[in-house]
Amino acid sequence: MNKLSRLLLLLLPFAIFSQDLNVANIPENLKENAKAVIRENREDYVLKSIDNLTIKSSRSTTIMNEGGDDFAYVVIHYNPTTRVSDIKVEILDAQGKTIKSFSKRDFTDVSNGSNSPLYVDDRVLYLKPVSTKYPYTVKYSYETNTSNTVYISRFAPYNSFDIALQKSEMNLTNNSGINVRTKITETPLAILKISQNGNTSTYSYENVPALRAEELAPTIDYLVPRIEFSPEKFTLEGKQGDLSDWNSFGKWYYHQLINPVSKITPEISAEISALNLQGSTADKVKTIYRYMQDKTRYVLISMGIGGWQPMPASEVSKKGYGDCKALTNYMRTLLNAAGIPSYYAVIYSDDSVRSFDRDFPKLSGNHVVLMVPTEDGEIWLENTSQKVAFNHLTYSSYNRNVLGVNENGIKIIDTPVYRPEQSKEKLTAKIILKEDGGFNSQANMEFTGGQYDQNLRLFSLKNYEVQEVMKNRHYHLKFSSLKIENLKNDKDYGAITYDLNMEVNGFSKKIGNDLFFQAVPFYEATMFSATEERKLPLEISFPFQDDYAIEFEIPAGYKLSEIPKSSELSSEFGSYSIHFDLKDNKLMVRRILTIKKGNYPKEKYKEYVAFRKKTAGNDNAKVLITKL
Repeated sequence: MNKLSRLLLLLLPFAIFSQDLNVANIPENLKENAKAVIRENREDYVLKSIDNLTIKSSRSTTIMNEGGDDFAYVVIHYNPTTRVSDIKVEILDAQGKTIKSFSKRDFTDVSNGSNSPLYVDDRVLYLKPVSTKYPYTVKYSYETNTSNTVYISRFAPYNSFDIALQKSEMNLTNNSGINVRTKITETPLAILKISQNGNTSTYSYENVPALRAEELAPTIDYLVPRIEFSPEKFTLEGKQGDLSDWNSFGKWYYHQLINPVSKITPEISAEISALNLQGSTADKVKTIYRYMQDKTRYVLISMGIGGWQPMPASEVSKKGYGDCKALTNYMRTLLNAAGIPSYYAVIYSDDSVRSFDRDFPKLSGNHVVLMVPTEDGEIWLENTSQKVAFNHLTYSSYNRNVLGVNENGIKIIDTPVYRPEQSKEKLTAKIILKEDGGFNSQANMEFTGGQYDQNLRLFSLKNYEVQEVMKNRHYHLKFSSLKIENLKNDKDYGAITYDLNMEVNGFSKKIGNDLFFQAVPFYEATMFSATEERKLPLEISFPFQDDYAIEFEIPAGYKLSEIPKSSELSSEFGSYSIHFDLKDNKLMVRRILTIKKGNYPKEKYKEYVAFRKKTAGNDNAKVLITKL
């Protein structure tokens, strides 16, 4: 064999690998709706002992167009107990040939929580490879070694819309003798293949098309299949723990993570004494909560044991800031100082409901709230906002469960379920129609429940910015003036109110000497498209009710010649009613739209759109007034 032939044989594996990443080798069905395609993904986990886990990660992603550039980022997390090595990154052209290489020195190294004034021990390496020609491929690999064995990442095809998967494989080699539980969640999107060889389990997905985001679809986490892992014994930042059941884990969580940072210092005792607490348990909790809100502000802090342990309550007391963990634990410690027990409650906060599996204990969740049991029922406290109402959970936290942690372990507790009428927009308006087609109006607005959440941002805006929000909200009207007054956040009852006074031009249209106008001027119907074939299920994650009472005063010299017919509609998605009454030459309009929370198969989407089109048609009912 000559030298050239031997050289070609040596290069052959690399040539084959490069050819595999030629864009021409992407199946056509994976290009549809895809801004990027994961060509190859491999994760090799080796659990060597209770405190030794190595992970080799490699991925090649083809960026199909400019819209996929965000998928080119390479992001690597590390901390003092997680070491990263052997980092390699390449950019390949459309033919699969390397055009540029990178190493660790090309990465930017930042703290994981850059807005924190504290030192943060969780850090991130990130790199954004750039190419001016599309398509291109980003290929990277690195190795991680950690003593934090509680984290074995879930395995799913992808975690974003607009990206497809050609092949992905995860290998879990368990040489530790520790039982690792698995939980498989199947969906129609892809089939998980599983094989076993000795201590190594192999999981893989192949040829999974991209999902395009659709109106009223669930979150990507809800849609993708996945397999989750949970070791029965683990180490987190040098502390060994037990995940054999929720209660064992809860006791570890409390005694290792919560209790050490919850000391009632003389300063905290003095804070409670100064409040001079009076009344029922609920009254005392409210007083302490108001004090905590007025004193603190939210700051992201990824520090402590793997980002799970709060900063000490004494530090929050001194500094006046913290993240959801720190502020919740500070509030819990204040309550303890007042002799009021509570649960540090870990939760999944998301639009789509995510609840903890009672049969699959695992370190997870993305938010923390507080639950206070009282003689009159549970009190729920969201501690990260200075504006949110007492005993109010945001719409992304209700209708699910939490891990309630206290000294006795974990209690899985259900959060409140809000009915649509508890998430209400209530409008009371008086409209004076003018002969020139305009109108003057005085209206009062009230928002509760989830609609309260959506309007809290008004209190972070300047006056002129609030005015702009109102103009955008009622963009279909032509304003000559608009004033928002008496904007209030009732934090006792969870209600936002304001008066909205406006002068509008060009509202009524002329037919000769007569005028006609829309029966519901404050509402521009939300229109959903049903022209394309639906791919994803329908999720109505936000139940609500809009209740409008509008009084129209007719201009002098006119009379109401025809009143639209009252109407009522009902469907599995909710209900709608609009009623018209004439009183002293004034038209009274009462309109109520109620939408229920629910998950439905994709075939129901057209039915929902049809229902909303009917309600919009009734909102657009025209009223005719005739010149005398």
